[in-house]
Amino acid sequence: MNMLTTMPNLDKFFVGFDDQFTRMAKLHDDLTKNIPNYPPYNIKKTGDNTYVIELAVAGFAKQDIEIEFAEDKLIVKGNTKDDESSDFLFKGIAARNFTRTFILDDQIEIRDAAMFNGMLKIALERIIPDHKKPKKIEVKDSDDVVVTKSAQFLTEKLEG
Repeated sequence: MNMLTTMPNLDKFFVGFDDQFTRMAKLHDDLTKNIPNYPPYNIKKTGDNTYVIELAVAGFAKQDIEIEFAEDKLIVKGNTKDDESSDFLFKGIAARNFTRTFILDDQIEIRDAAMFNGMLKIALERIIPDHKKPKKIEVKDSDDVVVTKSAQFLTEKLEG
């Protein structure tokens, strides 16, 4: 379902976002079909442009964790060998394989990943390219406008 059809007033403010709304709706539908609940995780905003994803991975060694980034998806996999050779009287600690997927914005970069006290912490940062940073646009007088093909619409308005 298109976001513009569920929220019809959005098209008054957002121009050219149709593809992004469709992409977000598809990703949402794909990810919510089979939502795993293991391992539990947190997503924390640690600064204006920094985030940390924390996954509770007690029982997993560093070599049991695989982190991959492909097509705007951060995929965290845990593979462990079930210790069936031991004679457990009771086994209440989960030690099963898992895959967790997170969708990252185009401007988010993965900075680091570390294991600490049974927690896998993945540091993320939003990197804003110079051409997308806020800038002031000077308003010029009509005499200062340079005539080029890209500015032709300005000169037509000024002449008419």
